[in-house]
Amino acid sequence: MKIGVIGGGAWGTALAQVAARGGDVTLWVREDEVAQAINATRTNPLFLPGVTLSSAIHATTDVAALDDVAALLVVAPAQHVRSVLSATDVGTRALVLCAKGIEAGTRLLVGEVARAVHPQAPVAVLSGPTFAHEVAAGKPTAVTLACADAALRDRLAERLAAPAFRPYASDDVIGAEIGGAVKNVLAIACGVVEGAGLGQNARASVIARGFAEMTRFGLARGARAETLAGLSGLGDLVLTCSSTASRNYSLGVGLGQGRAASDLLSDRRTVAEGAFTAPVLCEAATEAGVDMPVTAAVGALLAGTPVGQVIDTLLSRPLRHEGL
Repeated sequence: MKIGVIGGGAWGTALAQVAARGGDVTLWVREDEVAQAINATRTNPLFLPGVTLSSAIHATTDVAALDDVAALLVVAPAQHVRSVLSATDVGTRALVLCAKGIEAGTRLLVGEVARAVHPQAPVAVLSGPTFAHEVAAGKPTAVTLACADAALRDRLAERLAAPAFRPYASDDVIGAEIGGAVKNVLAIACGVVEGAGLGQNARASVIARGFAEMTRFGLARGARAETLAGLSGLGDLVLTCSSTASRNYSLGVGLGQGRAASDLLSDRRTVAEGAFTAPVLCEAATEAGVDMPVTAAVGALLAGTPVGQVIDTLLSRPLRHEGL
């Protein structure tokens, strides 16, 4: 199975490296200089410096070069998935969605966007605790690979699996997507705890109560609890809520220090998906009648509410039972 990857940022390049262990990979990128560097030097110095890439990866800026692949790993940022897929001739080829977020305006999950643009294409979701530089370096990683078509899921898992990269099968596509989208917002909240100097007790509380929010919202949208408690939910949450290698956590640290969101988001080389997901998730939670106070706090911070005011509001909520 020849694999194509759409998106030459850090995560797209890392996934191309994974897929290259099993055969040729075509990596579509936007930037000419990135394509040239990968093909000439076997490196992506702009987005994934310090990693030597496989000779099985061919980078291109020509989307038509993807025409002969059997499956497409879509690694464009969530808010750009619709435009990227609209410009790609997919047909009935499998789409493996690797972006984590909810589309602004429509409040659709990435998989729902893909099905709207290409209703004939089978859809899978790859999600889990994955820092790109570790995946590219071949460090042990486990992910959820969710797809309703069991035969396709098994073929994809076998094609992408390696001794240090273990896909775990699921048919809960919605659960895998919701875990990845919500954890980005919660990672910002944990970064705020660090930046504001609130301590480790507070961070553990945010992780636990944030996971309760993820579960409430996921169940309301049709996800299964065991998926949310797995790699694509709790696993990814723990990873991104504890390290500055997470772009969302780093954004939260800056917000906790009182810096403006506009300044922190000005670097176009990286995307903190949680910043775009938070306001949409707040809307979706209200629509579903789901209480998500940590998510709402992140949304308020991104909208410019002072960090001290947001923290006071969160801590002054009425006491309640711990159940979901």
